[in-house]
Amino acid sequence: MSLNRQSILEALVHVRYPGTGKDIVSSGMVQDNLVIEGNKVTFSIYFEKPNDPFAKSVVKAAEQAIHTYAGEEIDIKGNIEIVFKEAPAPKPASILPNVKNIIAVSSGKGGVGKSTVSSNLAISLAALGYKVGLLDADILGPSLPKMFGVESAHPEMKEIDGKHMIMPIEKYGVKMVSIGFFVDPAQALVWRGTVASNALKQLITDTQWGDLDYFVMDLPPGTGDIHLTLVQTMGITGAIVVTTPQEVALADARKGINMFTGEKVNVPVLGIVENMAWFTPAELPENKYYIFGKDGGKRLADELEVPLLGQIPLVQSIRECGDAGRPVAVSDDSIMSMAFRSLAENVVERVNFRNTTMEATQKVAMAK
Repeated sequence: MSLNRQSILEALVHVRYPGTGKDIVSSGMVQDNLVIEGNKVTFSIYFEKPNDPFAKSVVKAAEQAIHTYAGEEIDIKGNIEIVFKEAPAPKPASILPNVKNIIAVSSGKGGVGKSTVSSNLAISLAALGYKVGLLDADILGPSLPKMFGVESAHPEMKEIDGKHMIMPIEKYGVKMVSIGFFVDPAQALVWRGTVASNALKQLITDTQWGDLDYFVMDLPPGTGDIHLTLVQTMGITGAIVVTTPQEVALADARKGINMFTGEKVNVPVLGIVENMAWFTPAELPENKYYIFGKDGGKRLADELEVPLLGQIPLVQSIRECGDAGRPVAVSDDSIMSMAFRSLAENVVERVNFRNTTMEATQKVAMAK
């Protein structure tokens, strides 16, 4: 029999893979790299399973089949390379394995209503039927305990699987944890960045959050250690940037967006929320007074090509409800609760779009 590619393949048809019972030629296991040099034959056999237990026995059967059906003089022993399918890269372990989506609510500067948006967004998501957690990540200026009317709350500690865990405070359908629960509210926290960052990590990892659809984080204003800690600690689904319409706030919001979308951080920006978009007095509910400028957030969204998730007006009831510990989103039928409900629906839509079109966000590895 003449030694050629066809004669080798005809010999290998007699070799069957034990896992399927099919011959290794028709099943595509014999790779298209068969080389014949005199009596020497080399080629590769591909196996779907990494470190396939049948690999060595199939190679031996292939050597025997070539000697039996193509010629005993053929130099084949040791010339068949085993090629395994590469195992998929392991997914990075998540510090919140039972949380589906992590949303960071950020602002370039203070005073734009970021905590108001965070709290009302969380309540509105819960009202839509989602399981929601809320973290007050503004370590140096925690305000959510007052906004939820739970300033005197003291979370319980429970031992779970040998570890003492914080049980979050639950109100308005939201599980919440804040550093404000563990410090004297009358005393200012004077912590260096590393101390604040470590405290935040502990709040995240030592809390029994349970299964959550959305984990909303109210970040401190600006771009600093806390933000870097979060992107290094967890894969954030996306960020929401809160701004007011005036130029000074827009300039800082632009910096915040650039931080998240930068090459090193690479966290998707779900969109912009323009807070205090206009002022509407209670006695003239149809009137709009653009005291901070008009459509600044909308222009920024258009400029940076990110969605405008909502425009929230400046209404006295928002401040009153927040101070009273009952955020305006709790009311089912008010105009403001409907505004935040619309915001929550837009966030859900953007998260679903982001999850179907992009890979999961990875934790950021920062060079030391």
